[in-house]
Amino acid sequence: MFDRKKHPRRTSKMVVFVAFILLTATTLPPALGAEAAESDIGTQLHPAVPCRLDHLPEIEIAPGISGRIAWNKHVMINRMTVNPGSVFPFERLGSECITLVMEGRIEQYWNGGYVTMNSRGYERMTPVSGHRGKHDFMLLEKGTEHAFFTKSESAVVYEFYSPPRRDLIEKAGVADLPSPAADVPLPAEPSVTPGAVNDLYDVQFTGIADGIWSRLINGRHIQLSFGRIDPNGEFAENSMSPERIRIVTRGDLRQTAGKASHDMPQSTMIHIPEGMAHREATGGKGCDVLDIIAPVCPEYVKKMAAQLAKFHELIPEGETIELVADGAVSGPGLCYTEGPSWIDGRLYFSNMAYDAGWKGFPEKSALVAMDPYGTYRYVNTGLELNGTFPLGNGNLAVCDMYGRRIVEMSTGGEILRTLADSWDGTPFDGPNDLAVDDKGGIYFSDPQIVPKPHYQPGRSIFYRRPDGEVIRVMEPGVLAKPNGLILSPDCKMLYVNSTPENFMMAGDIQPDGSVTNYRKFGRIRLTPEILDQESINPQVDGMTVDDKGNVYITSILGLQIFAPSGNFIGYIHFPLMPVNCCFGDEDGRTLYINCNDKVYKIRTNVKGAAYTLKRNR
Repeated sequence: MFDRKKHPRRTSKMVVFVAFILLTATTLPPALGAEAAESDIGTQLHPAVPCRLDHLPEIEIAPGISGRIAWNKHVMINRMTVNPGSVFPFERLGSECITLVMEGRIEQYWNGGYVTMNSRGYERMTPVSGHRGKHDFMLLEKGTEHAFFTKSESAVVYEFYSPPRRDLIEKAGVADLPSPAADVPLPAEPSVTPGAVNDLYDVQFTGIADGIWSRLINGRHIQLSFGRIDPNGEFAENSMSPERIRIVTRGDLRQTAGKASHDMPQSTMIHIPEGMAHREATGGKGCDVLDIIAPVCPEYVKKMAAQLAKFHELIPEGETIELVADGAVSGPGLCYTEGPSWIDGRLYFSNMAYDAGWKGFPEKSALVAMDPYGTYRYVNTGLELNGTFPLGNGNLAVCDMYGRRIVEMSTGGEILRTLADSWDGTPFDGPNDLAVDDKGGIYFSDPQIVPKPHYQPGRSIFYRRPDGEVIRVMEPGVLAKPNGLILSPDCKMLYVNSTPENFMMAGDIQPDGSVTNYRKFGRIRLTPEILDQESINPQVDGMTVDDKGNVYITSILGLQIFAPSGNFIGYIHFPLMPVNCCFGDEDGRTLYINCNDKVYKIRTNVKGAAYTLKRNR
């Protein structure tokens, strides 16, 4: 336990620092002023010359805490390795600081007490696990009291300061520093509340250039840009005015700065001075970079505000997810929930029974009916069901996956008839997801994920016409694993996920129900863990669409939202990977999201198109 008597306050300057993977942003700050904080400390990094962060000399910050520091005129980074049971002693900050925990856990002092800040990577999703990643950060303003300690585990903490800290530079052995410059008013409003614990993965992406998306965090003077650069990118030369320190946090980057070009692997850093022309190129897996910028870049602030405005047109500002049902502790129990549909005041969905190795147990599976407050019951048991979708007559079209068929089922759980069980005389291999058009026809995917034998020549998409005839609308092999699918509100477009290149697909629906002109639609945002795999499994699943034509797709990163043009709008983060979703409630403006054994909801400003189609038939 931390003992303040053993660790009295100090009045030097010091803070916790962390930077290493991905991107960040939050609320919209007002316009920036022209003035910026200045520092006369100078630069340790040579302009446009790469170096390795892990090759910098280590300095002792405190007993059990070592750091590697780098700085330029306006900013400093301090990568600290913290041993278990170590204490960062009290100090009053002489610089603005952003603290980011990249590994482990710390207890951070704030406002007279301690708050926990921790970090973990994404778990690969299984039916019994799949927790989201987490990297906590905190903005600490100049003059704030600062301290932290670790308990039984180690931690890696990055601190970013503006202006650079003279006491750390002196610890690094740099002598004869000039006197500090006078304070100059700082130019921006922070994008996060100072002293609040935030999660990097809750920060929205901002498009800052073609093929470059970033999570932005703004302090009053310092700005962090956790950027993702698309694969196989060649980007035009630019010369953004604020100077920056750039660190490659994933992948490989070909960085040109000034007249020199360098191959920069992970953990390489480079100083790009104010106004220096630079451009980037990436390989097949793209690249993640962290830019530490000061003063705050006004152009980035404007782009962040515009991106957030688009997101809040759909998801109200301040709206958060709400846990509706936790099948681990309530009701008859839930395992892996899928295929939600809203009918007549209730949410219906499949409860699929699997073990950690994806072995299915149909005898333990069920169709579930749940009211909006989370009370639920089984209405059918003994079938490994998957996708469901409302029919115009008030019943459900349901994928009986292990039964290799599409059935019509009443809301009481009675199977009324088989709608489709074969194509061209050959049984299906296990229908997975489906969508019903405004004529009563049914599109469904057959990805061959059930146990063998398999009868179809490959993974395909089919269409059951209203008269009962079944046609194949995607040839085998076009997609590695066609899974979730949905229709545009006018039923003229079919969306399906996903390609090995991390795109959804869109195809044009013809009058006879066939689909032509399949093409890439909307690049899926993935986690670093997925992008670094040799063979990428995007881990995307069910989809829905609103009455404006925006497409919502569940993924390991969260519920991702795309405009009808395919442009990325934003995403909603969940404690577990969401696997399917639909709109519901009496006004059709609530998104319900299935996440393993839990169901969440969030209110929106739009209405679900599937809800509109059902009511208008």
